Amino acid sequence: MSLEQFLLLKVPMLILGIVFVGGAVVIAVGGLLIVRRLIPHHRLKVHNDVAAAIFGTVGVIYAVLLAFVVIVVWQGLDRSKMNVEREASCLNDLYRDSVSFSPDFKAKARTLLKEYRDTVVNDEWKAMARGERSQKVEKVINNLWIAYSSYEPKKENDKVFFEEGVRKLNQLEEYRSFRLVDANTGVNFLLWFVLIVGGISTIAFTVFFGAENLKAQVAMAVILSILISLIIFTIFSMDYPFTGEISIGPGVFTQLQMN
Repeated sequence: MSLEQFLLLKVPMLILGIVFVGGAVVIAVGGLLIVRRLIPHHRLKVHNDVAAAIFGTVGVIYAVLLAFVVIVVWQGLDRSKMNVEREASCLNDLYRDSVSFSPDFKAKARTLLKEYRDTVVNDEWKAMARGERSQKVEKVINNLWIAYSSYEPKKENDKVFFEEGVRKLNQLEEYRSFRLVDANTGVNFLLWFVLIVGGISTIAFTVFFGAENLKAQVAMAVILSILISLIIFTIFSMDYPFTGEISIGPGVFTQLQMN
């Protein structure tokens, strides 16, 4: 389990948000007040033009980076949700297509398919939140393959549905593999380092401006730090699509009609 997953599992989202935003505000206001105490504003004011030009460049670069990461994380969340829906669709197709098989195999296949659904919902979803996989689901999949490999379709209609069932079973396992990979894959550590250092650097640039009205400068620094920290917190919250309060739930599986 990564540190991100641990925090998302153990710490309430509200507390994490307060820590992210509060930390950024403390850095911004604390740094500004310390610099103002050491250096008078009229000495900083002389360099406002140079500081503004550099700050504009840094701000644009960091904004592009933030936008890129947000889009990547958001697309990853959508992709994971789509794969889950496809996996559930394959499971539903397998259950429906088993109607053409012999009564004994039909009952066995449907029992295993329902067991797959229930085990994914009740066991594997909790394991994915920790970046793990369920051995119980592995066992069910193996039993499904054993059942399908031992079945010999006799009628021509049986053969068509059986071939389709094997294809769907392969797809089911493929989409599950995608789901497990997504559950354990987040933003690279190096990118997190750049995001955090870039955010601190961007906020720190506010201390190099020599505004005569200290309260106004503090307010601007606070607004900037809140905005940056909220975007970083959004990335953090959606980084692992199956962990935390902002995550993909097993609802698409529980809604399957498999009676």
